[in-house]
Amino acid sequence: MKLTGTAKKFSPRMLVIFLGALVSVLMMSTFATPPAHADEVGTDQYDFVFAGNVQFNGKPLEGVLITVTGGGIEQEVKTGADGKWRAGVPDKSEYTITLDEETLPKGVVVAKGGSVLKAEFGLTSVKSVNFFLGEGTRTTVSFVDQFINRFFNGLNFGLLLALAAIGLSLIFGTTGLSNFAHAEMITFGALMTLAFSTNVGLPVWLAMIVAIALSAGLGWGLDAAIWKPLRRRGVGLIQLMIVSIGLSLALRYVFQYFAGGDTYQLPGAGLADLRFGPILLSPIDMVSMGISVVVLLAVAYFLLRTRIGKATRAVSDNPSLASASGIDVDRVIRIVWVLGAALAGLSGILWAYFRPGVSWSMGFQMLLLVFAAVTLGGLGTAFGALVGSIIVGLFVELSTLWLPSDMKYVGALVVLILVLLLRPQGILGRKERIG
Repeated sequence: MKLTGTAKKFSPRMLVIFLGALVSVLMMSTFATPPAHADEVGTDQYDFVFAGNVQFNGKPLEGVLITVTGGGIEQEVKTGADGKWRAGVPDKSEYTITLDEETLPKGVVVAKGGSVLKAEFGLTSVKSVNFFLGEGTRTTVSFVDQFINRFFNGLNFGLLLALAAIGLSLIFGTTGLSNFAHAEMITFGALMTLAFSTNVGLPVWLAMIVAIALSAGLGWGLDAAIWKPLRRRGVGLIQLMIVSIGLSLALRYVFQYFAGGDTYQLPGAGLADLRFGPILLSPIDMVSMGISVVVLLAVAYFLLRTRIGKATRAVSDNPSLASASGIDVDRVIRIVWVLGAALAGLSGILWAYFRPGVSWSMGFQMLLLVFAAVTLGGLGTAFGALVGSIIVGLFVELSTLWLPSDMKYVGALVVLILVLLLRPQGILGRKERIG
């Protein structure tokens, strides 16, 4: 259908692409906090500090890479000319300190204790962590083994990302809204699981079910209280998007008020990995992948085989025609909001185990990748969101074979831009006339 008047010059899809790129730039500038010195990171941001001194035969070793993971963060720091390093962390959780043996001089290895240490704070806010070095032959992992292991990690990440991306894509497809508050729906699921498992004392599996049900209720409530009244008033898409940004900020700081600024661990996080040849997966990872596959298959069945699913696709294609055909558009949109919020809540739970950790801003940290997956797969198509999520998840993990780990999200953005340059509608999106 040929567009006329001012509508010919306006494209919601191009607006979403532009805003997604803008948000990604802002988020990268927010999270990319360069260390004050080569041997110090996060010490001006956090109150608790791990410190160490890497020496061999009494001589300091410069440029040795140390990685600190846990508490929902990952810090990388290199030793200075004096062999010393310091890394700030947000709380007193148990952390994993890893020395990258590839950055040691030739012939120097970790002699005892291993290159991976577990550490936690005592009564003080500073904890010393030292590695014992010696001469020896370094054992390396082949590139193929690393590729296989990170491929499965990327697949796991892509599947949980797809849960959030499909919900966002369904909402966009039926309403045209780019919902920035979707990030807080992700956070809500993880926070409710934490509250009902840790504070109430429910078994974690039951806490997850309650959290998903509450997430679905949140989606229903937001549509009933905010989005449906605004739709009936004929509010434009740009205004609706601005409302979603304001709602995102409001919910985020409500979460911070009640949950605080710390990072918490869900029950069962941190279980030892199981080895399957070159593949290292924890029991939580395997359960997460299984849950994601089952839920995604159920969503596919819902969209392809059920009457409501077919109505959802019809509303996504053409709301006016669907309404003229007797479909209750408002009812379909309400169901989409409930489903999208439930999927986002489940994604937040699995994301809390993958990171690992629950914090008040965890959904916002994931928002860039969700938008990238939806735009990459094709705006408004659930199956495109699935394909885009798998691609983003695999690229994020596999790119660390060549890129520093703090650059892996930038790489995902580069892939997004390249695909849109070659296929502006996304992988599974449809071509549309915009001018």
